[in-house]
Amino acid sequence: MDNRAEVREFLSSRRGRITPEQAGVQQFGTRRRVTGLRRAEVAQLAGVSVDYYTRLERGNLTGASDSVLDAIASALQLDRAEHDHLYDLARAANTSPTRPRTKPTVSTQLPATVQYMLDAITDAPAIVGNNRMDIVAANTLGYALYSDMFRGTARPANHSRFIFLDPRAYDFYPDWDRAANVNVAILRRDAGRSPHDPGIAALVGELSVRSDEFRTRWAAHNVRRHYSGAKSFQHPTVGHLELPFQGMELEDFPGHTLTVYPAVPGTPTADALKLLASWAVSERITERARATTR
Repeated sequence: MDNRAEVREFLSSRRGRITPEQAGVQQFGTRRRVTGLRRAEVAQLAGVSVDYYTRLERGNLTGASDSVLDAIASALQLDRAEHDHLYDLARAANTSPTRPRTKPTVSTQLPATVQYMLDAITDAPAIVGNNRMDIVAANTLGYALYSDMFRGTARPANHSRFIFLDPRAYDFYPDWDRAANVNVAILRRDAGRSPHDPGIAALVGELSVRSDEFRTRWAAHNVRRHYSGAKSFQHPTVGHLELPFQGMELEDFPGHTLTVYPAVPGTPTADALKLLASWAVSERITERARATTR
């Protein structure tokens, strides 16, 4: 991705969403031609010169110190994910394209020990995904939860392609708009963390061409951390599921995250997961999914 364009569009989009009232900037009755803050106002809030902030917003983060980045983040009222994203963009701007990469290439193959760990989780769906939104491993309930995603022929199964290119996603996610927004915000964050990953670039390019819904959301430059919360699903076999989730990065396997969806005990969802487990066994869901991912 073009780092300068990413920086320019990210900073200008964050500036455009903050009103002077939200930033505590005093106005003197003059008519404003912008809905958000002016560059001069951001510069004043951040304690830098207008010329310097203008240089930053034009896409040049080269040499920007942590203190400057923190000041800009504060002036633009960035949340934690956006703050981290700004740092990722600055890191990319200060890394020579010819310098050898320090991060290993993300693979869709994981050692057997990861699968053993997943298989030991028997009462909750559990999956391992990579930063390209692929499901690269799962336990039986994980495959069963996302069984519609594995009905297609493309492998590895991919969350983004399913959401934006498969009509079944509109039924699977009761709030499809929210699922789509979250998916793109996670992908945008991962793209900032791994700006030279060819798999992410290829996925973004494909979806930008094939989906107007994706292209519109990608242009918004929203980013999101996504390690805990709750999700709603409408499973085609067992019906409505309300599942909290916890995610954790696998430090020994960069670019991979383990996510577990434990049902709240005693709830209809907990009962539905028991039915889902029985259905998965009868339909040989695990064998079918793993056979297509080898």
